[in-house]
Order: sequence, then structure tokens, then C-alpha cells
Amino acid sequence: MSRKKSYDRDEKNFTVRLSAFIVDKRKAFYLIYIGLLIFSIISSGWVKVDNILTDYLPENTETRQGLTVMEEEFTTFGTADIMIENISYEQGVKISEGMENIEGVKSVEYDDSEEHYKDVSGLFSVTFEGEEEDEISVKALNEIKEKYAGYDIYISSGVGDVMAEQLAGEMRTVMCIAAVIIVSVLLLTSHTYAEIPVLLMTFISSALINKGTNYLFGTISFVSNSVAVVLQLALAVDYAIILCHRYTEERELHEAREAVVAALSKSIPEILGSSLTTLSGLAAITFMQFRIGFDLGMVLIKSIIISLLCVFTLMPGLLMSFSSLIDRTHHRSFVPKINIWGKFVIKCRKISLPVFTAVIIGALFLSNMCPYVYGTSTLSTITKNDMQIAHAKITGTFGSENTMAMLVPAGNYEKEAGLIRELERMEEVDSVTGLANIEAKDGYMLAEYLSPRQFAELTDMDIDTARMLYSAYAAEEENYGKIISGIDSYDVPLLDMFEFLYQRVDEGYINLDDEAKNDIEDMHDALTDAKLQLLGDNYSRFVMELNLPEESGETFDFLDTLHETAEKYYEEGCIMVGDSTSDADLASSFKTDNILINILTIVFVILVLLFTFKSAGIPVLLILVIQGSIWINFAFPYILDENMFFMSYLIVSSIQMGANIDYAIVITNRYYSLKQKMPLKEAVVETLNQAFPTIITSGTMLASSGVLIGLLSSSEVVASIGVALGRGTIISIVLVMFLLPQLLYIGDRIIEKTSFTLKKPVTPQISSGYMRVDGHIKGQVSGIVDGEFKGTVKGTVNAVIDNRTSEKKEDEETEGKEAAEDEKQNENYIE
Repeated sequence: MSRKKSYDRDEKNFTVRLSAFIVDKRKAFYLIYIGLLIFSIISSGWVKVDNILTDYLPENTETRQGLTVMEEEFTTFGTADIMIENISYEQGVKISEGMENIEGVKSVEYDDSEEHYKDVSGLFSVTFEGEEEDEISVKALNEIKEKYAGYDIYISSGVGDVMAEQLAGEMRTVMCIAAVIIVSVLLLTSHTYAEIPVLLMTFISSALINKGTNYLFGTISFVSNSVAVVLQLALAVDYAIILCHRYTEERELHEAREAVVAALSKSIPEILGSSLTTLSGLAAITFMQFRIGFDLGMVLIKSIIISLLCVFTLMPGLLMSFSSLIDRTHHRSFVPKINIWGKFVIKCRKISLPVFTAVIIGALFLSNMCPYVYGTSTLSTITKNDMQIAHAKITGTFGSENTMAMLVPAGNYEKEAGLIRELERMEEVDSVTGLANIEAKDGYMLAEYLSPRQFAELTDMDIDTARMLYSAYAAEEENYGKIISGIDSYDVPLLDMFEFLYQRVDEGYINLDDEAKNDIEDMHDALTDAKLQLLGDNYSRFVMELNLPEESGETFDFLDTLHETAEKYYEEGCIMVGDSTSDADLASSFKTDNILINILTIVFVILVLLFTFKSAGIPVLLILVIQGSIWINFAFPYILDENMFFMSYLIVSSIQMGANIDYAIVITNRYYSLKQKMPLKEAVVETLNQAFPTIITSGTMLASSGVLIGLLSSSEVVASIGVALGRGTIISIVLVMFLLPQLLYIGDRIIEKTSFTLKKPVTPQISSGYMRVDGHIKGQVSGIVDGEFKGTVKGTVNAVIDNRTSEKKEDEETEGKEAAEDEKQNENYIE
């Protein structure tokens, strides 16, 4: 059949009409994209970035519940650990006094103990007057940096957290290097030099629009904000390359416009099919209990959809506009033929298949022993930011701290005091701070119950004034029995009585001399700070320092011990908050998430493959190869004795299955097509030859993007994802280019036997008049006809037509003319 005739006949197809519309209206699409790009550049500044992983914990976890309570009921002042090296203790004292005089600094802890002075280094524990995000805290910390810049100073603090800015800067570096790699790969694998600006404009437009439309989510995680652009380009590059290569093929047969229309109409089904496996893998991670999976999954799904839209609606117009330049810049292919590799793959199949089978089985067991961790304290990165360097310096000299908060029901100071005393006796606890054990003055604790005489001694108040104060307090509390039986036996918590005294002095009911007033004012400031941090409307907070690592089996067991201890005093028990409880919560959710995401990813991908290849055997082979690469990938942390962040596994395994399986689909499609034309061995060799440029292009971009993220990101979470993704992609490429062709060759009979065809229901066509028919007819055509028919029919047709052309002619007078045209076209008709 002539190609020209085939194209004419397809013009009534919907995708052809849609493609023609996109190409013809390309200037309108240019205007739309210019508007979208301007809007996206502006709206990208509206996107809020959340730097705190615990914000994505499920609402039913202990840590999330505790953090919610603390946000609602307590004030947590900003703090900073500041280490200055090469100073004497006396110099440290002067520095401490200087820091306390800075506006915004509430207090500075520094003494001659090993907790604050060791190895000619001083550690200053600074507390600010505001919370971490408050301007007063940020300004004070900046002033400290400026004032002591001449010293060997290291600062570890969450105040004025600049992690998002640092990550953004690191990702810009990654993008710059990735851009060089992408352009280099495209130069090697492209057909013409002018393709490259078309591809780059498509990539950049899709990336900017995706980044700008993130504001629709309101707030996204720092993980999504960091890796989305790089992963978008790496995951979606295939779509643009498919369309570009298809255009090159069609341009040999058609004029520029017709070539773009034909290329787009034929690429749409192929590109959509390719994107489904990627979208399936991304959709699976949105089901994670740890909601950062949903956050990243939604951002990346949106990025893939936007990339598809840019390829379908922007790139065709660019190809048309650059068509003359593309025609003039053709160059020879720089991608070598790999016939030798293909022949090697076939020859060593009997050896390599058993070896790889053993490797994959071994990797399955080793990956199950992967040392997963749920916090970042044991992870390290190649690139380190100033905060990480400072933290390493401080912990290296003074040791690390594991700070925990315990929340218990408020209102009973005696229970709090009893629980604190029991906690202080535990070997695993270095210190506990709560209202019940904070000293107010002269050995009296804030929550201690005092009589009028004891309170008078504490505050230097006249005993009669103290009795009057206690009587007024009893009356306000409607505790009249104490007034009648004798106020001297009435014991009231120091904290409550002091608050009552301060109110009465402030209202003018009690007169004190200036010195006493100043003492009361100073005590009130201290007590107010203590209450803000440790006493809420419904809960009291204890702050504990544990001598246990942040994450270990011993630590997780001790958390259970703390809960059991609290239950002795409170039926409701307690809520524990800290890095250790966060890690424990994530560890418990990982088991469920792991099973769920693996099952969903495999099911989604199998369904796509099943309907793509219409075979039950092929999905099994492809899943086996990619799942094998996943097992090998996550066997490496165990072999190298390196911890693996659990979230990296969940995210990368889904992306690896959803995206890397595209490489396997490319190989399988080529093999399926070529084996119809040549012997199986030759089909394998030619398959690898034809698939190599596509796989090396896409694979190099994804692998290099992952490796760059792993090398250049200072975020432990982001770097961990990058390392696993880069390594996994390389492993997938090796298995797809080596193991998969052997499996296809050996399993060819099984594949054929497990193939099936989805038959569409057919209905007879009923028509009468003058018709031109080209195809297989079974039915009645003014008689019975069953066979291939090419020509014209005049009469009534009631038949099933499996045809290439069936057109009814309204004007019978044109019969002679049409017959003449058919005769002319048949001269060029090639079946």
C-alpha cells in the first residue's frame, strides 16, 4: 500500500484531526505558553516549603499528636549550641556575658563542667526570647555570628532555618551539571543539531510550569521541592525524544506540516502507553501512611502530566517552526552499533542465566536484611553544609544529646513531682526538667506546697500579710473551711500562690517596698517563662535528656518503659515526643507501607503491561527483571554496611519499577516486531542495536541525575534518594540490556502460548448505493461474498467489513471519474 494513500485515508482519524489542529494553531499555543510561563515564574514564589519531616506523620501517631499539643499549649523558645574553639575558660566567661547582653538573647548556659568546657573549647547553650521562626531570635543569632566571627565558631541551631535555601542552591548546581550532561547526550543521540533547542525549550517550559503550579498544593515538602525538577526531566525525557525521532522518520516521506501531524498522531498512543507505567509507580507511593509519599507522588504525577501536555501541544509547533533549520543540520549518528554486544548476549546465555538467577535470589535475601533507619542521625552525605559541619564538631567534642518531651495531664503537682523523681532514678535518663523540680528560691521548688509562714520567709513578706494573702486565695477558691479551721495549716503550691500575689501587687491591694517589688518582678519573669514552656491548659511538659542513641532497639524498648512508668501515676498515660518517638512511629508504619506500595506498584504495572502486550508471560518476565534490579539495588547497603533511609527505599523502588520498566518495554517491543522478519538470534542482536540509543539516552539522564543529587545534596534524605535512584537505574540498564534479551529468546515459546487477543465485537454494516470497498468482506452484497475485495460496489451491502477503506459515494455520476482515479492510484499501491 502506498504510504501517501495510507496517510490520506487516516485523515478522518480523531488523533490526526487533533494533531493538525495543534500544528495549525501553534501561534495560539505559543501565546498560551508564554502566559503560563510568566505566571509560573511569578507563582513559584508563592509556594511554601515545609522543612520538617514530622509534619507529614499520620495524625494517629504519637509524635504527631504530641507535636500538635505542644504547638497549641506550649511555647518552645529558639535555642542554639555555639562552640568556640581555642579559648580559655576565662575567655568563655566574658564571651558568655557578651552574648547575654545581645538583644533577643534570654539566657546563656556556660560553666566549668565538661558539658560546657572541654579541650580548650567552650560550648554556650543560648536561649532566645522568641521561637525559632521569630525575627527577634533570627536577629540575635545573626548578631552573635557577626560579633564573634573572628573566633573559631561553630553554630548548631534551628533558628532561621535556611535548609530550603541551601537545598535550592544545591539543586541549581545539580540542574546546571545535569543540563550539560543532557545536552551532551542529546548531541550524541540526536539526528540533527536543531532538535536540541526544541527539546530544551520543551523541557524548560514543562519544568517551569510544574514548579509554578506547585502553589496549588499550598505547601510542599523540601524533598519534593528539591528533586521534582530533576526527576521530571529525567522521567519525562522519553516523551519528547519519541516525538522527535518520529518526526525525523515522517519527514522523509512528507512535507514539514504533514510530517509533524503524522508524527504527533502516531506518537500520542505510544507516549501515553509509556507514561502509564511511570504514573503507576508514582501513584503507588501516594498510598504511604507517611504523607510525604503523597506529597512527592502528587508533585511528580503533576510534573509528568504537564510534560505530556508540553510534548503534545508545544513541541509540535516548535518542530514546525524549526523544520527548515532541522533539515539543514542533519549529522551522522554518533551512537555506535553494538552487534558484538548482541552476539555476546546470545552466546553466554547458558552461563549467565544461572549466574543471574543465583545473584537475584541472593539479592532478595540480602535486600531483606537492608539496614533501614528512620531518622537522619546515622546518615551522612558527601556534601555537608555549615550546620552539619558545626553539629559534627560539637558532638565530636561534647557528645550528642537525645532530647525527649513527656506530656502528662496537668493539674496535679504531687503526681508530677513523684513521676519526675522516679524518672530521675533511671540510668537511661541524664536529666529531667519540669515545673515540679525547678527551684524557685532558697531550695523551694515551683510546685512545692508552702504554708503562709514558709511563703513569707521565701518572699521576705510580713507573716500577717502572708496570712491575709492566703485567706484571700482560699476565699477565691471557695475553700472557706481552711479560713475557719486556721489558715496557718493551709498549704498552697508556690507557683499558684506567687501568681496570686503578683496579681494583687499589680492591682494595688498589697504594698511592698521597692526591693521586694523588684524581686517579685524578677521571679514573675522567670516563672512566666517556665509556665510558657512547661505548663499548658491541659498538659504539663517534662523535658528529658537521655543517654541513649536516637535510634536503636534499646531506645525503642525504653520508650515502652517510660509509658509504663507514666501509667503508674496517670490512667491516661503520657505522650512522648522526640526524634526517637518519631523514628519509632516511622518504623511501625514502614512495614505496612512497604507491603502496600510493592503490591500496588506491581499490580498497576502488570495491568498496563498485560493490555500493552496482550500476553500473560511478558509481564511476568519484565516484572522479574526490574524487581530483580530493585533487590540488587537494596542489597548494596547491607554489603557496604551503610544505613538506608526507609523513605528512600519506598520512593526509589516505586520509581524504579514504574520508570525503568520503560527500558524493558522498548526492548520487548523491538524484539516482538523484529522476530516476525528474521530468525530469533538475529532479532535479539538487532533489537539491542535499535534499542540502545533510546535506553542509553533516557538511562544516562536518569542515572546521572540521581548520582548528582547524591553527590551534591547536603540533605541526608534527598541525598539518600539520589544515590539509590542512580544506582538502581544503572542496575536496571544492565539487566535490561543483558538478561532480558536472553529471557525473551529462551522463553519465546512460553510467550507465544500465553498470548491472547482481545477481540472487539463486530457488527454488520448496512448501506446501499455506490461504494468503494478495499478489504475483507463477509456478508451479503446483492448476493453472498466472502473474501478479499478491492473495487467498487453498486447495490446493497449487509456485511462485516474488515477493511482499509469503505466509503459511500453519494453522486453516481462520478462513478467513471472515481474508477479512473482508482486505476491510477492502484499503479502505486503496494500491499
